[in-house]
Amino acid sequence: MPNRSFLPLALLIALTPPAFAQEQASPSDPQAPAGAAPEVPNADALFTAFVQSLRPRALAEGIKPATFDRETAGLTFNPRVIRADRGQPGGPATAAQGPLDFAPYRRSHVDQAHIVKGRRLYNSLADNLARFERETGVPGKVALSIFGEETGYGSFTGSYDLLRSFATLAYDGRRRELFTAEFIATLKLIDKGFTRDELKGSWAGATGYPQFLPSTYLRLAIDGDGDGKADIWTSTADALASIAAYLREAGWKPGTPWGVAATVPNDFNRDSVKSPLVSPRCPRVHARLSRWLTIAEWKAKGIMVAGFPGPADGELASLIEPDGPGQTAYLLTSNYRVILDYNCSNFYALSIGVLADEVARQTQAMPAADAAN
Repeated sequence: MPNRSFLPLALLIALTPPAFAQEQASPSDPQAPAGAAPEVPNADALFTAFVQSLRPRALAEGIKPATFDRETAGLTFNPRVIRADRGQPGGPATAAQGPLDFAPYRRSHVDQAHIVKGRRLYNSLADNLARFERETGVPGKVALSIFGEETGYGSFTGSYDLLRSFATLAYDGRRRELFTAEFIATLKLIDKGFTRDELKGSWAGATGYPQFLPSTYLRLAIDGDGDGKADIWTSTADALASIAAYLREAGWKPGTPWGVAATVPNDFNRDSVKSPLVSPRCPRVHARLSRWLTIAEWKAKGIMVAGFPGPADGELASLIEPDGPGQTAYLLTSNYRVILDYNCSNFYALSIGVLADEVARQTQAMPAADAAN
């Protein structure tokens, strides 16, 4: 897994380790589960005092005093955020057993609606996507697929006020340093000229078309359309360029597919390829993946590449059978792990790769005029 000094965005979205251990990606703006809000004595006064205690640090990091005072005036605790945070699915961070049952997820996330809209954008943004690929090495189809999966190609991005969410989560205390840093990063965006109305997102603070955390925006956001501003909230070109920049920094290997469909012989010895490694991050997700072998070594074991383009014979890959023996398997390169860095879910990463390939395949299979319709 690439060395990361910042958290992935799509989270990112959920952020608690048990949620990362789940095999299903979290939605960008989940509804808070029903239940009473946590009761805290003198909550309003305690919350206000906590927020004000952040002022010295914010100013030390360059936030304008007027910005801090204006934006925190009247800021209130949001119990809905805490209900959402505590209501996430979880479980022991141990290796899960049995197949993932990926097929139903694939049908709903790599459906014709996603493909058709992706195909239209792939065709209309072809020049931009090609430029971003030249600059980052990340295929435009992969960046576009993430855009489609994260926010339905920009159709939903979340409605929570970021500053209020981060203040609430920091006050709650379970990941105080993380959310305090994001609270201050949000203030930095406001100092850059963004408004609170623009800075909306998921309950956990993922924002914009790519669902970046504010700190990720500050590190990686790119002006993809050349207007002098990296606007991931309204500019598709900026969002796609920024997603490509994210994947590049996460370690994307240019010229290498994310993976390829494969078939596994009935007599294959799966125990012989189990990985002895335990990932320090979302171990249940990585436990689904076999040890690394070259494509040539997989072929020698009887694994047949069933998709196109396939990785070179010398490329290292791991095997996953998301729907169990006898169903479609995948040989996954290091670029698959980069997609996991964006959102650590095998459901998510597989759907990104499959959608990207299908959008490109269908676009190339028809005239440009038809692809735009």
